[in-house]
Amino acid sequence: MTKIIGKWHCGDQPEFLPTEHGFDCYYGLPYSNDMGRQVEDPNLDDHDRAELLRNRPPLPLIRDAEVIQEQPDLRALTERYAEEAVRFIRGNSDSPFFLYFAHMYVHLPLYAPENLVNASENGDYGACVAGVDWVTEVLMDELKRQGLDDNTLVIFTSDNGSRLDDQGGSNGVLRGKKGTTWEGGQRVPCIMRWPGKIKPGEVRTELASTIDLFPTLAGLTGASTPQDRVIDGEDISSLMFTDRPIDSPRSEFFYYDGNDLEAVRDGKWKLHVRKSDDVINELYDLEGDPGETSDVYDSHPDIVARLDALLESCRSDLGDEINGIVGENVRPSGRVENPDTLTHYDPEHPYIYAEYDKAERG
Repeated sequence: MTKIIGKWHCGDQPEFLPTEHGFDCYYGLPYSNDMGRQVEDPNLDDHDRAELLRNRPPLPLIRDAEVIQEQPDLRALTERYAEEAVRFIRGNSDSPFFLYFAHMYVHLPLYAPENLVNASENGDYGACVAGVDWVTEVLMDELKRQGLDDNTLVIFTSDNGSRLDDQGGSNGVLRGKKGTTWEGGQRVPCIMRWPGKIKPGEVRTELASTIDLFPTLAGLTGASTPQDRVIDGEDISSLMFTDRPIDSPRSEFFYYDGNDLEAVRDGKWKLHVRKSDDVINELYDLEGDPGETSDVYDSHPDIVARLDALLESCRSDLGDEINGIVGENVRPSGRVENPDTLTHYDPEHPYIYAEYDKAERG
């Protein structure tokens, strides 16, 4: 049995919902929690755009493929997610299951339960982080109660770096923020736990990516990956089950901003060639300089040439829109004729919130 709880954001039309793409059941928001109806953003000078954002359709909470509530209380939603997850674990404790829990936190707007806000020393951001911690504790406790603790692989990771604004996040020594191709926008933590199989306390510094989880989990469960298309992920199970240094099956990683290729990493070396509309030529040794503070481009022409060749290969494979290159292996985005939103605002509807009261987006 497979289930996703939380954010999906891979399409909100019926054809694109999780239950049409490998999940048996779904409970959550089909996109970000800032995409419901919110107060007009006072920071937007463009009044028409501000009105457009404010007048979005009500935020839909979905069970499987049905909208069960519009504009749900975001302060209570994570607790509802936790309850749903506990129910799923209990209902499938006698057979294999896969649960993908995609938190609303810490995406804007930041709504957390009152007790967490009152206890936080870092405002609403800290309260939302505490909410993630609480859910983790709940799920780990439930696995123990069901006798599944020693036979369950748990993976905890994130999707991007901090925004680095006044909300309270930090990227430590890493340069850049969410939405950039500096390490502060791309690098995230990943914690894995599987008693008896993964040695506790081990630290891995080898390169890996979230896209590697698909072939890795498929391999661990005996499933096959599709053979009719290129699968960009690598099976990284060799990194998980060893207590000695070992090379990652992934040595390369390509950094895109939208459809524009901006950088490449190979081992410890990272080459930047663009930032938005600006062409740059900068090389960093991430092993000794993870903060990308010392450009050594002019000192390593051989490495630059090798990384440039990797970029050219990637452009042929995945494309580079700003340079007018269409990738040979890019599959077209899914489209439907005459799409419609899942919800429509109705002033007569008994919403618990007609609109959310924070102008926080992103």
